Amino acid sequence: MVRLRRPRSVVSLVRRCLAGLLAAGALVLALRPEPASPPAGGPAPPAPVVTAAADLPAGTVLTAADLAVTRLPTAPGGAAADPDELVGRALAGAVRAGEPVTDVRLVGPGLTALLPAGTVAAPVRTADAAVSALPRTGDHVDVLATTDGDPRARVVAARALVLRAAPPGDDPAAGLLLLAVDAATAADLAAAATTSTLTLSLPPP
Repeated sequence: MVRLRRPRSVVSLVRRCLAGLLAAGALVLALRPEPASPPAGGPAPPAPVVTAAADLPAGTVLTAADLAVTRLPTAPGGAAADPDELVGRALAGAVRAGEPVTDVRLVGPGLTALLPAGTVAAPVRTADAAVSALPRTGDHVDVLATTDGDPRARVVAARALVLRAAPPGDDPAAGLLLLAVDAATAADLAAAATTSTLTLSLPPP
């Protein structure tokens, strides 16, 4: 009959138990699968984009308090990353809180960046601001002129590209559109604005 040797002391027994636990822990760590590495070409980190801190009307001269920095999945074209780049610039159109303030929203070269070759930017104010608020930037409109004593309206500008849409409400720029037209049509629009009442129609796409 084989007799088990009794440990010489409690301390010896504790040491053996700890050694066994450490060995078991080492075995578990060795068998644990490697963490999956992030896939190559994953999503890019969010980009800082300057946005409006509040609803801002057209004509606002931007201050630091008007601007905020928001991180977006991608930065839109013409966006700024630093508010200091936009402080002192004037808004060409109204912007909503949280909307990126891009170059085409500002008075300056960016506003005419959408001009097709051979065209100029012509401001047009219609008689009804609510009608001018219908189109959006990138739409096309026909500008119609009516004259006292003439029952028929004439088309002054056909399928003109809207560069800046008119803000609604009590904004000082309400009713004012900026259109891309050729130089001759721009002259006709300027003349019609002094003698006729202007309105819009929206042609099919």
